[in-house]
Amino acid sequence: MKKFLALILALVMSLSLVACGGGETVEEDNADRDASVVFDNNSDTVDITTLDPAKIAEMKVGFIFLHDENSTYDLNFMRAAKNACEEIGVEYLIHTNIPEGQECYEAAAQLADAGCDIVFADSFGHEDYLIQAAKEFPEVEFCHATGVRAHTENLPNFHNAFASIYEGRYLAGVAAGMKLNEMIAAGEFTAEEAKIGYVGAFTYAEVVSGYTSFFLGARSVCPTVTMEVTFTGSWYDETAEKEGANKLIANGCKLISQHADSMGAPTACETAGVPNVSYNGSTLSACPNTFIVSSRIEWTPYMQVMIGRVAKGEKINADWTGTIANGAVQLTEINEAVAAEGTVEKIEEVKAELINGTRHVFDTDTFTVEGKKLESYAADINDWGDLTGETEVIKDGAFQESLYRSAPAFDLQIDGISLLDTAF
Repeated sequence: MKKFLALILALVMSLSLVACGGGETVEEDNADRDASVVFDNNSDTVDITTLDPAKIAEMKVGFIFLHDENSTYDLNFMRAAKNACEEIGVEYLIHTNIPEGQECYEAAAQLADAGCDIVFADSFGHEDYLIQAAKEFPEVEFCHATGVRAHTENLPNFHNAFASIYEGRYLAGVAAGMKLNEMIAAGEFTAEEAKIGYVGAFTYAEVVSGYTSFFLGARSVCPTVTMEVTFTGSWYDETAEKEGANKLIANGCKLISQHADSMGAPTACETAGVPNVSYNGSTLSACPNTFIVSSRIEWTPYMQVMIGRVAKGEKINADWTGTIANGAVQLTEINEAVAAEGTVEKIEEVKAELINGTRHVFDTDTFTVEGKKLESYAADINDWGDLTGETEVIKDGAFQESLYRSAPAFDLQIDGISLLDTAF
């Protein structure tokens, strides 16, 4: 979902994972949650000026990051962690380069032993090990970004978070489509040759949701566009990401985007002179001639809400979903030297429609699966393969992403997108 990073279904875990909470107790608890708010999605904010300074002075916050600042995904989290904690005035500890293995549990245990009241982890594959720590340290709150199991684990101190990044990717796709139209009008290629490429990490739902929303955004303004997707099998592999981008360029892709964390794809585009839409942050300084825009999740509000709830002794819900409306989903500043004329205005127009509900990213009138409109779909929202409970996600003419949990669940292969490899 980064990650989902180690990502969804999706932000690196096996697709055979199942919820390990107790049967009847978990089902009864989830039934209660469903009756109130769908999986307790709460994307509220906190007024940090109302927090008790004495309580804040006693608190410690821990962070576990998959990589270091060389990863655009982790750097985005690190900046949010620093901003959130320094604005509140709370002490924080950071562990970087923590693999998606037992090392994550060890880091979480160290942070708990160091007196942290709340611990955040940023990668999908951290989830098993953070759950292990949550069971051992019930007095500590554990918050996991991009995971999927909080709503089935029945652990009061384990929580998932994500954001509607598919909205940001859709907007970035609109910018891509505008660029394609400009290049077509300039005679650089024909409308039928408007093919874009996408470098993905894994075939998890988070990645599928991301590249599909990007494609739909592009097709909303450039209806002839098609897309090829290649996968690296890693969240961060600069060589593989660069090779993936070069393969797509050699295949005739006119613009490249990505769901991977290094500068491999953007620098390949800069070298080849191919427009690029990045992820998690601007690559303008390194790629001034090809960078158009980037979408990202702003994690600061989420972290401040969770820290604030702990400081106030308030309950933290199972799932938290930030949105484009409350600033959790953002675009970087558009590079107007590369972007098509009118892109800024078009982005604002479409953004307003997404916020007011007159446009939906996964509107079932805008795509088909094997030539057919999607009328019904039961998503695996209870950890792969367990379809107990209400799982119908086609409502009001759209696939309702983030409805039953914070993490993405869109894992459909729609027409117009070709996968070059699916080993990951």
